[in-house]
Amino acid sequence: MRKNLTILLYVLAVLILFAYSSMFIVDQTQNAIIFRLGEVMSVIKQPGLYVKVPLLDNVRFFDVRVLTIDTPEPQLFLTSEKKNVQVDLFVKWRISDVRQYYASIVGGGGGESQAATRLLQTINEGLRAEFGRRTVHDVVSGERDKIMDLMRAKANEDAGKIGIVVLDVRIKRVDLPEGVTESVYQRMIAERTRVANELRSTGSADSEKLRAEADKQKAVILAEAFHQAQRMKGEGDAKASAIYAKSYEKSPEFYSFYRSLQAYKAGFKGKSDMMVLDPNSEFFKYFKSGGRGANDR
Repeated sequence: MRKNLTILLYVLAVLILFAYSSMFIVDQTQNAIIFRLGEVMSVIKQPGLYVKVPLLDNVRFFDVRVLTIDTPEPQLFLTSEKKNVQVDLFVKWRISDVRQYYASIVGGGGGESQAATRLLQTINEGLRAEFGRRTVHDVVSGERDKIMDLMRAKANEDAGKIGIVVLDVRIKRVDLPEGVTESVYQRMIAERTRVANELRSTGSADSEKLRAEADKQKAVILAEAFHQAQRMKGEGDAKASAIYAKSYEKSPEFYSFYRSLQAYKAGFKGKSDMMVLDPNSEFFKYFKSGGRGANDR
């Protein structure tokens, strides 16, 4: 009985060991390749629990998270002006094709460091060519973003051959030799001053144009208003004359009397006003005979 129990325990241990060696887990940050006697059988990209054939199958895991290459020391590049600049950069990349990555890098005895070295070589060669076609001002500020876009595209061209993808290439810092820094700053100041002066000139010209247009509109509006005022005044005078004429036709004597009152009011406005006239003149005709005309006195 004890012998049978011992055999059962041995068999159970073998089964547990067999089950343990036949199963493996792929993490969500990993891809896995299953090898059978050294030959690639399949690539697993989805996380989970998987089964393999013990003793025959071997599994290798690859980290597919975004990785960073940060240059330990600034790289020296020569500009079109034959001046050195020190460039500090970083690269973001990850494995996109595990099978191709293994065949190109890992299968030859390399690893992550070899892939990073190859990427840096490609990027450095591209930067050397791009910096050699540009001035210090261009690489510092003028075309910096354009250079980074070109480097990312060029690095991806080469990276695709080894199963990786370049997500970003960024220049952290561009340092200039002491003799170059001041001259670059002066050129940048001069350039910004030129742009500012152009903007001020354009603004001044636009301002004068707007003022001239406003003055023109003002003159037109005043002329039209004066024209309308004169026309309305003329129409009013015409209506007044017509009314006076009708009134005169109805009672010429009253109209003459009213006009004389207006003349008296204007002539005797002030206490010190003095007039030297003949008392029998036409002007005083309504001061006599109860207000009747000269022909009635």
